[in-house]
Amino acid sequence: MAPQSSTIEIDRPPGEVFAVAADPTRFREWQPDVIRVDMLDAERFATVRRFVGAQHTTLQRITANEPPRFFAAEGVDGMIRPHAMFTIEPLDGGARSRVTFTLDFEGVGAGAAILPLVRRTAAKRAAVSYQHLKALLEGTA
Repeated sequence: MAPQSSTIEIDRPPGEVFAVAADPTRFREWQPDVIRVDMLDAERFATVRRFVGAQHTTLQRITANEPPRFFAAEGVDGMIRPHAMFTIEPLDGGARSRVTFTLDFEGVGAGAAILPLVRRTAAKRAAVSYQHLKALLEGTA
């Protein structure tokens, strides 16, 4: 299945968008399903999320961090391993930003059987999260 891709425009400069969107410790501010993020070192973090009535922890590592234009992280353990990235393009001379998010998942072992559910749920949640990010940055939250 193809990765999920979404694009939003935010009325803030790319540097400001990147500072919030690429900081795992700020995921909870704009991703409603995130309970907590613990930074393990400069490149690895553990994200605790609510999913189908339970808490699930995913160990992830940052695979690209190129402010203010590109960020990527991937899951490194568990049955479901997310692969997330975003690019930021400046608009209106850098006053605004176009953010394109790409999200995919890898099912390992028994995780392969629940990939369709994970993808459907993530598509719905991601759309809400992107709107929360926009509202947070534009001061309309």
